[in-house]
Amino acid sequence: MQTTEHASPAVGAYPEQARWAGAAMLFGSGLSNQVGAAIGALAFPVIGPAGVVAMRQWVAGIVLLAVGRPRIWTFTWRQWWPVLLLALVFGTMNLSLYSAINRVGLGLAVTLEFLGPLAVALSTSRRRVDVACAVVAGLGVVALTRPQPTTDYLGIGLSLLAAVCWASYILLNRTIGRRLPGAEGSAAAAGLSALMFVPVGVVVLVQHPPTFEALARAGAAGVLCSASPFLVDLFALRRFPAHFFGVFMSVNPVLAALVGLVILGQSLEWSAWLSIGAIVAANAVSVLAPGRRDATG
Repeated sequence: MQTTEHASPAVGAYPEQARWAGAAMLFGSGLSNQVGAAIGALAFPVIGPAGVVAMRQWVAGIVLLAVGRPRIWTFTWRQWWPVLLLALVFGTMNLSLYSAINRVGLGLAVTLEFLGPLAVALSTSRRRVDVACAVVAGLGVVALTRPQPTTDYLGIGLSLLAAVCWASYILLNRTIGRRLPGAEGSAAAAGLSALMFVPVGVVVLVQHPPTFEALARAGAAGVLCSASPFLVDLFALRRFPAHFFGVFMSVNPVLAALVGLVILGQSLEWSAWLSIGAIVAANAVSVLAPGRRDATG
């Protein structure tokens, strides 16, 4: 049975070349995720967010099971419980995010979802600079989602649910990376999540017969949004310190807004861009300021 803890290297033990390689890897993961989300959103008119997410989970499950080849019969309960939680979080995160994208747009949904990893980053420190960054990020969110007659509160709520799930996703992936070798834990979680969406997907696809184009877009979202980033995140969280990972999570709202503009034609007002900039800057300052202590390892 696999019970070995895979300890993370100490902060500062990463050569410059490894940091650049990690930056490129995480940037590519973020871009893949946002492009996939935009492509998946193009299938909403045919099969809706639930249909796209079901297809996405199925494709991700198949790909990751093939890559990770989990030996589930060797898992102990100590290894199983984070895998089961990650499967639930993975599906809930994707369904809530895609439903939010359908209501409030890609840029806004992903910006609010980003509050999850920001909270994880801030929770590892009690420094004044982190508190200040949290205040700035909070003000940015208020400015971005300021109450108006046309404010979609359900869409905002779904984005915030996705934020909670993303924070849980980070913590659970770190735990799984320490308790299971390779991609076995993540593959098992992806496979379980795919099974959870079988009844949802069947009902949706029967009620809304898909076109080949819609299925292709949803399948592409499964590879670009789930399979590739899932593996990259797992190995990044295992190899790099949490603050390094957090810095590059901050590019996601910017990438989402740019991809939403280019692929979906979803423009944002100048005030929204300022708010996005404030949230990203707050996270970057928090994780780059000297003297940080990584409590998660």
